[in-house]
Amino acid sequence: MNQKKLVSVVVTIPAYNEAATVGQIIEAIPRDIPAVKNIDVVVINDGSTDGTAEVAARAGAKVVSFSHNRGLGAAFSEGFRTALGLGADIIVNIDADGQFNPEDIPKLVSPIIEGQADMVTASRFANPDLIPEMPWIKKWGNRRVANIVNKLAGQSLCDVSCGFRAYSRDVALRATLLGGHTYTHEVILDLAFRGLRIIEVPVKVRGVRKVGESKVAGNLWKYGWNSLVIMLRAYRDYRPMRVFGGISAIFLILASFCGGFVLIHFLRTGAFSPYIFVAFLGAGFGFISLICYITALLAGMLNRLRILQDEQLFLLRKQEYSPDNEIKPP
Repeated sequence: MNQKKLVSVVVTIPAYNEAATVGQIIEAIPRDIPAVKNIDVVVINDGSTDGTAEVAARAGAKVVSFSHNRGLGAAFSEGFRTALGLGADIIVNIDADGQFNPEDIPKLVSPIIEGQADMVTASRFANPDLIPEMPWIKKWGNRRVANIVNKLAGQSLCDVSCGFRAYSRDVALRATLLGGHTYTHEVILDLAFRGLRIIEVPVKVRGVRKVGESKVAGNLWKYGWNSLVIMLRAYRDYRPMRVFGGISAIFLILASFCGGFVLIHFLRTGAFSPYIFVAFLGAGFGFISLICYITALLAGMLNRLRILQDEQLFLLRKQEYSPDNEIKPP
């Protein structure tokens, strides 16, 4: 992005029953950032029943409300759509619970303005001096999830679960998210597989909520399971040859082992008994391997089609959200 060009920033805040804190977050958002010409704030009210929408509107934010709770992933995607409609060059997403400091927004948008990154994520763990107070199980879980995402995406990020992030307009136009539960891990995988640049910026956060409980990670085991499912689905969709090809290779090895065992026994004794069942087992493994290999080939073809469709979707979105079609903020 041209450093001399002034950009528009839209701050999106997904919120579900966060009336106690959302107003403070909106009021704390800096309005004067170098190279930024204007800042709009959008709150995605995810079916709140505690007056979150009213508090956000009084604080000066544009409010988009769902009739019922649809999940963080859906709220995040709606934030992208609304921000693009407002003509955002950069979209900053921040949680409504007060865990993050809005004063850190300039740290996140600066690398995008300077053309150094396509997405910048705040990191709670990149700087050992800034690691927040939190239960040990959450720290352990964050490390394990980061290891999995980094392994799948080929990244080296310290924090992949942080929702405080800045995205370029190009990222918002290209992103395709399918998970309704959460989005943090899926976004990193999606962007990494597309070859877009991701960096993280250390920030100081509050590790323990002052009000209420986490709407996403309240049940850590459920959160971990749902996140794992989303990550594996994303990896399957973007790397189908590795997934199905790997499964095919495993069953081929098992089939070869069974076949080799029976063949050696036959060469020694001239008979297949009493290991005929091993021969049938090997044949079964071989059949499964063949099916998985065919599936890998078909999935690879579908992946090529998906790449072409993603490019077409990008062009359609680019046309839909062109400056001529921008929504004027209230």
